[in-house]
Amino acid sequence: MNQSAFVSPHSTGLLANRYQLKQLIGRGGMGEVFLAEDVLLGGIPVAIKFLSQTFVNHKMQKDFEREARTSAALSQKSIHIVRAYDYGVSEEGKPFYVMEYLNGRSLKDLIPMPLPKFLTLARQICLGLQCAHQGINIDGKIYLLVHRDIKPANILVIPDPILGQLVKILDFGIAKFLNYAATISTNKGFNGTLPYSSPEQLEGGDLDSRSDIYSLGVMMFEMLTGAKPWKPETDLFGAWYKAHHFEPPRAIADINPQLKIPKQLNDLIVACLAKSASDRPQNITVILQILNSLEQSNCPIPTTFSSRPTSSIPLGSGLPLAVEQACWQVVWPQDKPIQEIVFPQLLDTTQGTIATLWLMLPKQEIKKRSLSQRYNQFIFVTSPHPMLLWVTVLYNRELGPKWLPCYLDMQNPQVQRLVYSLAENERYPLICFTLEAPHSCANVLSSPIDPTQRQMLKVWVEQSKNLPHSSQPQLSKQLLKQQYKQLQSRILRHLASKLKFVVSGSI
Repeated sequence: MNQSAFVSPHSTGLLANRYQLKQLIGRGGMGEVFLAEDVLLGGIPVAIKFLSQTFVNHKMQKDFEREARTSAALSQKSIHIVRAYDYGVSEEGKPFYVMEYLNGRSLKDLIPMPLPKFLTLARQICLGLQCAHQGINIDGKIYLLVHRDIKPANILVIPDPILGQLVKILDFGIAKFLNYAATISTNKGFNGTLPYSSPEQLEGGDLDSRSDIYSLGVMMFEMLTGAKPWKPETDLFGAWYKAHHFEPPRAIADINPQLKIPKQLNDLIVACLAKSASDRPQNITVILQILNSLEQSNCPIPTTFSSRPTSSIPLGSGLPLAVEQACWQVVWPQDKPIQEIVFPQLLDTTQGTIATLWLMLPKQEIKKRSLSQRYNQFIFVTSPHPMLLWVTVLYNRELGPKWLPCYLDMQNPQVQRLVYSLAENERYPLICFTLEAPHSCANVLSSPIDPTQRQMLKVWVEQSKNLPHSSQPQLSKQLLKQQYKQLQSRILRHLASKLKFVVSGSI
């Protein structure tokens, strides 16, 4: 289809009175994907997928709508599935749905890759697949899902300030519900991509999650070696049918003798490629457990450090004197429980209103934490509800990490003031109250904020002001909790390696 001919009907108008199409950025088996701007939200870039005119019939339109609804439902449960926001039909009768615009690279362009990168990406792929296999709620009932087209081209890797690289699974166009008869119009016959299809998928019969596990095995083999487990004579259906049904996969060591991978990982990939579904790992959770253990053993966190104080560990609060004095004068709020909790609070000082973090800990722990290394990170999601996760970590050798997470509803004007205050100041106070009576302030610490993060906080506040009202904060909180779990191990490795470097450099 000619790109300019397609765009021209909307060049002077808006799709659905909201989206301004910009340019064609991709084509697939069922249609085209365009970059567009959501003018209702201030020109935020989005990706819009149109069903090709060739497939505009009632059956394909229902399947296309199902793809949009499936992506929307799954993306509320996992950050590793592309988010769908909107669905409709253009004036020309073309069904479309609107997705988040992801400026990243296809996994196929990153193959082959070193082991540490493989472990990071493979684990995230599995987290997204696990979410799909656990299913979505339709009319109060959970329906399990099989993707049926897991391959490198359907995995996007985007830069992420927290995880480094964030995986997104794309294209649920031929996904199959296992127990929802109303949506199985694509169930019978072969659907998929030949090199990654399981033996049972090639038969065109019933599938379950173990078919995706086979495809995952093919992809993991290719991520490490740059080659597929089989090399058939041709790329025709018959040659791949023979390979998947009757030929054993090649050994990773034969393809790349220099590639040294743990035996446990090699055995896992071989098991995923078993011809019989009953011989493979029976669910993604089993695979995740192995990948998690391998990632931890491949990137161990140092557990012992010199106890010598170093210049990298802040010894004072670093706050302006007037701000620190105001912190020492506060008392624990009567409406807060007497227990180990943390919460943010705006505090009026002679230098203006500032954002602070209040926490209650045992007296001895406060004393030991006074020399802790301090670190913070911020994570923001816009959909389905704008919400910010503010994480502060206090880390030392003896006690390990003290995690201080706060989830902030960014549609609350008071929260917007607080976050803007964070962005305006180089550091924020941590006011420490004793768990023991009289529950008074025992120390005032502070944590610096990276200038880039401060700038992002300002952007997020402005975005939140322009977003339409939402009533789904719990869904966004669940998304942030998932990302928080992944963030913790990465922060620990960062803190441990940084402290180890400083200590060894000072000896």
